Amino acid sequence: MHLFKRIEFKNIDIYLILLMSALIGIGILAISSATSYSGDTSVLKSQITFFIFGLILMTIIMNFNYKFLGVWYLGIYTITNLVLLAVLLFGNDAKGATRWISIGPVQIQPSEFAKITMILCTARLISLKNEKMNSVVTIAQIGLFQFVPFILINRQPNLSTSIVILTLLVLQLFVSKLKMRYILGTALVGGITVAIAVGYIVSNPNQQILDAYQRNRIVTAVMGGDSQSDNYQTSRSVDAIGSGGLNGKGLYQGAISQLNYLPESHNDFIVATIAEEFGFVGILVLLGIIILFVGRGLFLAYVIDDDFGRMILVGYFGMIAAQSFINLGVVTAVLPNTGLPLPFVSYGGSSLWANMMGMGLVLSVIGNREETMF
Repeated sequence: MHLFKRIEFKNIDIYLILLMSALIGIGILAISSATSYSGDTSVLKSQITFFIFGLILMTIIMNFNYKFLGVWYLGIYTITNLVLLAVLLFGNDAKGATRWISIGPVQIQPSEFAKITMILCTARLISLKNEKMNSVVTIAQIGLFQFVPFILINRQPNLSTSIVILTLLVLQLFVSKLKMRYILGTALVGGITVAIAVGYIVSNPNQQILDAYQRNRIVTAVMGGDSQSDNYQTSRSVDAIGSGGLNGKGLYQGAISQLNYLPESHNDFIVATIAEEFGFVGILVLLGIIILFVGRGLFLAYVIDDDFGRMILVGYFGMIAAQSFINLGVVTAVLPNTGLPLPFVSYGGSSLWANMMGMGLVLSVIGNREETMF
């Protein structure tokens, strides 16, 4: 088995490439508009640079043999946890969180890359134990496997990313050979645990589970609150979406985003910028592309005759779907502010690089299939 296995062009799924490119293109256009008020083009130039470097990373990963990477999953898992630990020990503090680490002049957010490596590692672990899945011991082993990165990421603190990693585990278990009663039992226990935890957090201001700002976001979402303080960003986001109407105000014409009334309008709340300038029609187009992208990926996962590859695809496209759902829920005030970017669209080097590296892994799986798929 060789580390590198060159993918032939005929085996590259052009539909996924085109849909991914469309999302990135929409993001660059929206970032250009959201940052135009200051006249500073550095953010736009940075995102374009991130994209170009992301293409290089995707191409490299695409030509790795994903099965070879799977053989070394324990090493990849160990490196992932060591880097996450390094963030806590040597990382840079920003807005009360330690999520970034400097590598020369570049700041990296390792938790973004951890989502991709954990998709690979968990997929490999489950595929190795697929014939023994219906065992409490096996389920416990897989749960403990996820526990270490979950704790390390949550300590940054970065609750939203740690929850995404657990969500990916559930999705990958769902397509394994685990019997439905175990899946439903796990979901029931998880649901009850979350409900109890939320109730405790909301009713106890001095709880030690979450930081104060995390608790405030949950309290605002569950019980309501002062939108001018606890939920300022979400309030302005809803205003921007509402002002866009059906067809929007036009590119560079959104008052709320152009006048900088909405913080992070080029980042986590970029959907609000798109809605204000392109309206409901623009949001439908964006949603349509995301749905087609995820749908195409899950279709390929369904037809691939390889447990390891299938779970990589389910994990990756499940991540895209989950983050998109959460991001859209936040900007429409359905969910509390989580800080999760919209994949491929929001500004950010670590997020874009991680997603494009994940896409490279997906293309490696698809490109190494035995026969051509349509």
